[in-house]
Amino acid sequence: MTAPLPHLPHHDGSPLHVSSSAPSLGERVALRLRVPTAFLESVGGLKAVAVRSTPDGEPAWDAARPLGTAGGWQWWQAEVTVHNPRHRYRWLLRTGAGEVLWLNQAGLERLEGRDVDDFALLAAPTSPDWLAASVMYQLVPDRFARSAAADARAAPDWAEPAAWHDPVDPVMPSRVQQFYGGDLDGVVEKLDHLEALGVDLLYLTPFFPAASNHRYDATTFEQVDPLLGGDEALARLTAAAHARGMRVIGDLTTNHTGDGHEWFRTARADPDSAEREFYLFDDDGADGERGPGYESWLGTPTLPKLDWSSAELRRRFIDGPDSVVGRWLRPPAALDGWRIDVASMTGRLREVDLNAEVRQILRRTMDRVAPGTALLAESTNDATEDLTGDAWHGAMTYVLVTRPLWAWLCAPDGVPHTTADGGTSSEPWFFGQPLGGIPSGTAADFAASVTRFSAGIPWRIRLGTMQPLNTHDTARFATHAAEGTVPVALGLMMTLPGVPMLFAGDEFGLTGADGELSRTPMPWGLEHRDPAAAERLALCRELVGLRRRHPVLAAGGMRWVHVDDDAVVFLRESAEESVLVLACSATTAIEVPWEALPGLDPAGDADDAVERLHGSVRLVSGSGSVHLSAEGPACGIWRLAGVPVPE
Repeated sequence: MTAPLPHLPHHDGSPLHVSSSAPSLGERVALRLRVPTAFLESVGGLKAVAVRSTPDGEPAWDAARPLGTAGGWQWWQAEVTVHNPRHRYRWLLRTGAGEVLWLNQAGLERLEGRDVDDFALLAAPTSPDWLAASVMYQLVPDRFARSAAADARAAPDWAEPAAWHDPVDPVMPSRVQQFYGGDLDGVVEKLDHLEALGVDLLYLTPFFPAASNHRYDATTFEQVDPLLGGDEALARLTAAAHARGMRVIGDLTTNHTGDGHEWFRTARADPDSAEREFYLFDDDGADGERGPGYESWLGTPTLPKLDWSSAELRRRFIDGPDSVVGRWLRPPAALDGWRIDVASMTGRLREVDLNAEVRQILRRTMDRVAPGTALLAESTNDATEDLTGDAWHGAMTYVLVTRPLWAWLCAPDGVPHTTADGGTSSEPWFFGQPLGGIPSGTAADFAASVTRFSAGIPWRIRLGTMQPLNTHDTARFATHAAEGTVPVALGLMMTLPGVPMLFAGDEFGLTGADGELSRTPMPWGLEHRDPAAAERLALCRELVGLRRRHPVLAAGGMRWVHVDDDAVVFLRESAEESVLVLACSATTAIEVPWEALPGLDPAGDADDAVERLHGSVRLVSGSGSVHLSAEGPACGIWRLAGVPVPE
C-alpha cells in the first residue's frame, strides 16, 4: 500500500470504533476511523472520508467528520442507520493527492473490494457476554477420567474394554470400539485440576448412548448414556461446574444419527411411521448393490443422514422447549449451550439446502428456553457462508488460525504412524488433506490467512469463534511442532481474537499422529513424574491466566503492527489497556515506530511505559522507534496503555 504496516488507517468492530455491537434495526450507530499522522503526511492529508453501506443491496453514503488528533492518530466519525439485519459497510478515503482508497476487513486497497469482506453491524440478539471471555477445554468423556462407580458397570457388547494405561489402538474396528470407561463423575472429580488450569468453559463431546467410544452415532437423545452415569451424573457435573464459575456445553449431531437410533430403527421397520420421513431413503429403502438404501454421512452406513424437510423431526429435535435441544438446556441438566457437529452439512444434500432454516430454529429455541446460552457450529473449512449473524454465535473451524499456524510452526520428522486400515504412513496427517502432508508456510503467510478468512466474518461472530490448536478430530500440534514452537503457538491461541481452546492433555504435552491417536486417556499425575509435562502445565496455567486477567484479549480490537517471514507483531486494543504480542519462529530484531504503540512518548523510555506479561523477548526504546528482539522461537507479551481518544 502507500504506507508501511504500522502507518495504515485502522477500523475494526471493537468498542473503540463502533458505538454498539448489537444495534436494533433503525438505530443510529457511530463508526470511527483512526488514521496515523505519518500516513496523512505520506498522502498529502485527507480531503474527505465517508462510509459506504448497502441497505437493501444498493450503495448509500454517510460523510465522516474529523474528531481531532490523539496519540499520533487522527480520528474520523460517521453515523449510519442500521437498515438490515446484517448491515455491511466500508470506508472510502480521498487523499490530498487525489487518490481514492477503500478500507474493509480485507485491508486497505486502491481497488474496490468485495462486499463479502465488508465490516458488518448485526441487528440480532447479541452473543452471550461470557463467550468471548471464556477459555474452552474440550474433553472426550471416555478418555478423561474414570470414577469408582465405573467399575460396577459392565462394558457393552460392542466394546473392547481397555485398561486406562493401555495404548490407543487406531486400527478399525478397535479404533471405534476400544473402551476405557471414563464417565461424567470422573470429570467432576477432576474439576480441581481444571479450575487450577484456569479454564472456565467445558466442551463435552457427545454423552448420549451410542455404539462407539466417540458417541457420534447416538442411539437416542432421550437420556445420558448410563455408562457415563446417566442423567443424574450430567446434572451433578453442570451443578458442580456452575458452582465454580464454569460453564458446560454439549455436542449434538444434527446431520445424522446412528443406525441404531430408535428413530431409525422405527423408520426401517415401519414405512408408514412418522420417523420414516426423518431420513433420506431411496425409493424402496432396501439395501442393494449400490448401497444401504439411504443417505449417510460421507457414505458411512452407520450414520444415516437426517431429512430436515420433516416438520415432525423439527418438532422433536430442535423446535421448542420440549425438543431435544431445549430439554437439555433446562434444569436439571442446565447445559450452557451446544456445539453442533457437522453443522456445515446439516440440511444440505445436492440441490437441497435447509441449513439456514435449521440453524435459525435452533437459535430461536435456545433464546426462548435458556437465554444467554451459546450456539457454535462445526465447519472444518471456510465458515463465512454460514456466519451471517442469523444463528451461530461462532464456529469451530480450522482455516482461520489452526491450519495456517501449523503450516508456519510445524516441522514434520517423517516418523511413520499406524493408519485405520492397519497400514503405516510416514506422511503427516493434515486435516484430511491428501498428497503432501503439512504444507510449509511463513509468518507472513499465517498473517495473510488470518486476515483472509476473518474478512468475511462479522466482528462479533469472530470473537465467539473457537480457536483450537488441535482437537479430538486432529493430530496433536505437539507431534509435529518445530523445536521450541509450542509456547509460541499457545501464546498466539490465547491472544488472538476468538475463544481459545485446549484439548484435554495439551497441558501435559500429549502427542498423537491423527484424530484417534490423539484421544489418549489422560495421564493423571504425569507432571509429578515428567519435568517436561510439569513445564507444559505451568506454561498453560500462565497463559490461560494471562488471557483471563486482561479483558482486552476477549473484546478488544486487533491491529497488525509488523509482519515478515519469521515474525508477527500485533496489538489488542481498548480505551482501558492494550496488549502487544510478538511471535517469532527464528531469531529476530524488529523496529516499530513509537506512534504505532499506544501510550508511548518518543522522548520517554519505552521500558517505563510497558509491563512485561510473558516471555523473554527484549523491548527497548531507540531513536524514534521501539526495538523488539528475541532468540527465536519466542513469544513476548506486554501490557501498554489504552488507546487515547480525542475528547
